[in-house]
Amino acid sequence: MNGDDQQDVTHVANPEEQPFYRLGPEIVMDAVESIGYHCDGRQFPLNSYENRVYQIGIEDRQPLIGKFYRPGRWSDDQILEEHQFCFELEAHELPVVAPIRDERGRSLFEYKDYRFALYPRKGGYGPELDNLDNLYLLGKLLGRIHAVGAVRPFVYRPTLTSRIFGHEAAALVSKQFIPSELKEAYDSLVRDLLQAVDQTIANAGSIDYIRVHGDCHAGNILWRDDNAHFVDLDDARMAPAIQDIWMLLSGSRDRQTAQLSEIIDGYNQFFDFHPRELQLVEAFRSLRIIHHAAWLARRWSDPAFPMGFPWFNTVRYWSEHILELREQFAAMAEPPLQVM
Repeated sequence: MNGDDQQDVTHVANPEEQPFYRLGPEIVMDAVESIGYHCDGRQFPLNSYENRVYQIGIEDRQPLIGKFYRPGRWSDDQILEEHQFCFELEAHELPVVAPIRDERGRSLFEYKDYRFALYPRKGGYGPELDNLDNLYLLGKLLGRIHAVGAVRPFVYRPTLTSRIFGHEAAALVSKQFIPSELKEAYDSLVRDLLQAVDQTIANAGSIDYIRVHGDCHAGNILWRDDNAHFVDLDDARMAPAIQDIWMLLSGSRDRQTAQLSEIIDGYNQFFDFHPRELQLVEAFRSLRIIHHAAWLARRWSDPAFPMGFPWFNTVRYWSEHILELREQFAAMAEPPLQVM
């Protein structure tokens, strides 16, 4: 990438404005030891940007996973509500990785203004989503998860809406990040795309919103011993069931139809899928694309993001983003996927 592709990037000058600037290895170990564990000095970061996640060596036992929450993102009530959902799923013998509770039943801890949780380490690898048998199994597990999720609503966690994931996200990008020479094209396109998204959601009529994983892509599923474990419910929220299904689809339309059919066959063994939700697939895919760009924009002052996403906030990136949105606008006009 040549220098002409670069956009000016404004970083926050004061290190104290960086949410994790104090969070070094010593604080991580001190935090873990503050609740009764003895660290053996081994520690390495895991792939996470929104929060900070570490594998931490513990004397005379298996390492633990420490998750340090981004300050200001979730309230205590919202975090604890996610934990409670994990515990409910665990009680139904579902393969989720739930946080560890201490002898007083606490799962959320605080040390030097950082809130954190500890998790057991679970090994595994990403699922082979081209294997239709794997998708059938994932469908069964999602059906069981949603059967629990439908029992009661979240009280504190948000709902997936086009206002937050679409309109507000696009407004931030348009105002602060989009290059001036691309602004008119972006504004016009995203306006038409979000109008199509809103119309699609309205046309879907009465859709049930339940507690869902919220970010159910392959990176949040660990495969081991012919079974799957769902991890990282940090984005759990109220949404239609299809939100946890569409991210498992990829490839051509015919391929996605075959994948979807396997998932729904498994899903319906434990929870009824409503076919009218299929018309929301491209709408929610569009919202995710818009929201992802805004997420990077909101976090750009965190030094981890320019290092992890060096291609972001360049003219080339925004040109490709607009092209992707154009493709989504075309996809919105296609008939919805159908289950065979």
